[in-house]
Amino acid sequence: MREHTSGGGTLHDRSGERPWWRDAVIYQVYIRSFADGDGDGLGDVEGIRSRLPYLRDLGVDALWINPWYPSPQADAGYDVADFRDIDPRFGTLADAEKLIGEAHEHGLRVIPDIVPNHTSDQHRWFREALAAGPGAPERERYVFRPGRGADGSEPPNNWRSVFGGPAWTRAADGEWYLHLFAPEQPDLNWSNPEVHDEFADVLRFWFDRGVDGFRIDVAHGLAKDPALPDLTGAPDEDLAHPHWDRDEVHEIFRRWRSVADEYPGERKFVAEAWAPSPERLALYVRPGGLHTAFNFDFLKSPWDPERMRAVIDSTTASLSAVGAPPTWVLSNHDVPRHVTRYARDTEWVPQDKRKPGDEDPFAGEPDLELGTRRARAAALLMLALPGGAYVYQGEELGLPEVEDLPEETLQDPIWERSGHAERGRDGCRVPLPWSGSTPPFGFGPQHSTASWLPQPAEWRDRTVEVQEGDPGSTLELYRAALRLRRELDALGEGGMRWLDTPPDVLAFHREPGFCCVVNMSGTPQPLPAHERVLLASAPLDGDLLLPDAAVWLAE
Repeated sequence: MREHTSGGGTLHDRSGERPWWRDAVIYQVYIRSFADGDGDGLGDVEGIRSRLPYLRDLGVDALWINPWYPSPQADAGYDVADFRDIDPRFGTLADAEKLIGEAHEHGLRVIPDIVPNHTSDQHRWFREALAAGPGAPERERYVFRPGRGADGSEPPNNWRSVFGGPAWTRAADGEWYLHLFAPEQPDLNWSNPEVHDEFADVLRFWFDRGVDGFRIDVAHGLAKDPALPDLTGAPDEDLAHPHWDRDEVHEIFRRWRSVADEYPGERKFVAEAWAPSPERLALYVRPGGLHTAFNFDFLKSPWDPERMRAVIDSTTASLSAVGAPPTWVLSNHDVPRHVTRYARDTEWVPQDKRKPGDEDPFAGEPDLELGTRRARAAALLMLALPGGAYVYQGEELGLPEVEDLPEETLQDPIWERSGHAERGRDGCRVPLPWSGSTPPFGFGPQHSTASWLPQPAEWRDRTVEVQEGDPGSTLELYRAALRLRRELDALGEGGMRWLDTPPDVLAFHREPGFCCVVNMSGTPQPLPAHERVLLASAPLDGDLLLPDAAVWLAE
């Protein structure tokens, strides 16, 4: 039996033999929407501190906190103005240091976000670059270029912003600067040694304050082809893409790994790397590189046994080849919540992968009862797989996507940049419901009346308060699964073996004596031979597993 990490102020490896991060379950805290400590309607560091016992009791190993740095908030904090401080809206640097210490006392590690692809346009470096003018060394920290055309009035190339529109904005002196995201997020020039040195120092600044690692935003985007060629419409698999997943990024991360290795306690990185294949993703986590990387193929997979099995097989094989553990994830702050993705029979496709004229995959009303059943089963599938996993806040409450936010409340830059064609990501960022029967559901202190995005009234049935102690609730399902995951030697890192099953059923064995079965068919399915039922996502019908349900068995 593996040692529980919480309590006593001591952080233990779950196996006692391998680094903690190889099979950790990490909870994503979207700071704006987790808990509001001061009553202004915006989540903050004090709110996180107040809910540390909840995270401890949930049974996770660590929390990843979305950006908490000073920022104009043009993109919810991913436009960083100062990497060495805390935004006053969230608290102070002293508050963050208290949070790190208190989290450790609860047995929880802390992993902030870091945003190395770009800064805010209000960052000191960018203001110096604009003031210095063309050709100045200050401009070499970013990607400035003359425009095309006789008068330089055309962008340097045809690259497009992820948020819509051109990826270039013209400065007052006529030069253009690159921003793969919003114009308020100018891209850094990672060909400049000064940028490398700056981020090595930022890493040490936070490691010195006790953080246990970093989630790396847009890890696949730092390196750009210095020739800045036009995009030709080549498929994602083209390894010569001028700004995504270029081989040069790995040299950056090898240096980062060496910085992390200077510190005790197995500090870790997790990469947000949208790689075109499992083999390309594995390059980020080779020995001497980053520790882990999100497996977005699993997140994007529809509720289909053949597709899910293929993703699981390709992921485990490619990462095993480089000695790295898989990292599974079902939802995050950038994609629709999986309760709602699974509530439709159409496959969700990210906006940047859709072709002109493609039908909206989210048209029509979702069947949230169906989506909830599938989401509960998917949780047991994910937490039974080898490696580590991430839980996005509210996932443990079974929260769906909020698809009907009033237009006047939308804040994601995608909404404006797309000309109001795309609503953006606010629907998965609505603040959590903690207690009470009316919004804001205990999001802030007593008598608080607002949250930065409005919560649906029907969330009264999904609050933490309502679900605690209810054995049929999604919250108690997650707590039970995470408790068993700590107790059973079969779970966490290790191998797995698929079992022969009827069509549309996934089942696999893990040593010693564990079996997970997921019924994706439309009919009840008999359970394989077993000693006892450990946990089920839905009530069993005798010895039958109902459709869209999963079960853990002791063999």
